[in-house]
Amino acid sequence: MRNLFRQNWFLPFSYLGLLLFLHKPLHAQRLFLLAGQSNAGGLGDSALSNLHLNNRSYEYDVLVDQIKPLRDPAGQNWKSLESVRGRGTILPSFTKTFSLLQQEDVIVVHAARGGSSCSVKAELDNYGTWDSSGKLIWSAIEKTSKAKSASKVNLSGIIWMQGERDANGIHAGKLTALEYKAALIWVINAFREKFGKTTPFFIVQTGYQSGREQDGNDAVRLMQETVTKELDNVFIVYTETNLFFERGWMRDFVHYNQQGLDDIGEKSGKKIYQIIHQ
Repeated sequence: MRNLFRQNWFLPFSYLGLLLFLHKPLHAQRLFLLAGQSNAGGLGDSALSNLHLNNRSYEYDVLVDQIKPLRDPAGQNWKSLESVRGRGTILPSFTKTFSLLQQEDVIVVHAARGGSSCSVKAELDNYGTWDSSGKLIWSAIEKTSKAKSASKVNLSGIIWMQGERDANGIHAGKLTALEYKAALIWVINAFREKFGKTTPFFIVQTGYQSGREQDGNDAVRLMQETVTKELDNVFIVYTETNLFFERGWMRDFVHYNQQGLDDIGEKSGKKIYQIIHQ
């Protein structure tokens, strides 16, 4: 009788265990948006960036409305947003770093446009602007909303890589540093109006440009720092882009090479993890 009891107890337990194994829930997940201009778009080397991929890195593809394994080139040509045109981004390095620390899958939304400005006063040709007069902010919000619906995951934060176009505008006298700051604050609030008033906003500070005076870029960097002091949950997660020329991490006069992009991805991933757990 005793042996029979053990046997009958073990069978349903094993069956239950099998069901739990076959229907185990998905890994915990985080969703991040990467937005900005060409360095957010990524003009590195996908053959190098993809060396950092792991099995916890995913991207939302708006063209098929699905979450898929991340692989550079990231992003899609959709509405006013661009793909990275066959090149590398910060995303493999960022997702690998953050997922290993957090022990969660990371889903990213890529929303960038090369040459885009934050303020309409710095807008160049048809490259677009992120302020209320342009289409970029609305395309990024729509794409991120679709990613939330597809993944059933709330947005954990926005990574912002933008400012070179406005730096040129400041240098040319088309806008002031304070006007750039006001445009950046508007962008942050527009995202937060949709995704929550405390949504973290993570800034990669703008670097320098070869052959151009640094005054505009320094003004943008200063305003980025100022915004972190004036608004809650706005953080600078990477500052070293102003050193990329010295380190040999530039692809050309304004774009970061893959070594620079990987450094941004790794260090911003560590910084964002620290911020989330502070």
